[in-house]
Amino acid sequence: MNVIGYKIYFWSNENNEPIHVHISKGKLTQNTTKIWLTKTGGCIIANNKSKIPEHELSKLLAIISRHYFLIINKWKEYYKIETIEKIKFFC
Repeated sequence: MNVIGYKIYFWSNENNEPIHVHISKGKLTQNTTKIWLTKTGGCIIANNKSKIPEHELSKLLAIISRHYFLIINKWKEYYKIETIEKIKFFC
């Protein structure tokens, strides 16, 4: 997903971690900003290694929260998880 010049994506070898997305501009790597999804439908910044400015990061968090169920469904589809109960969440 491309949003305000940033890419929001999964890193394909991390299915043993709680559900999360990475955010970056430019090259997609594992060491970029990471956002955890929560059981309650929100999201939490795990780190901001991409050094996204606060005002842009706030917009991105709002967009991720609005697309919570889309992200959940894509995670389930990608990792072949049958139900939301089988997804690990950070909190």
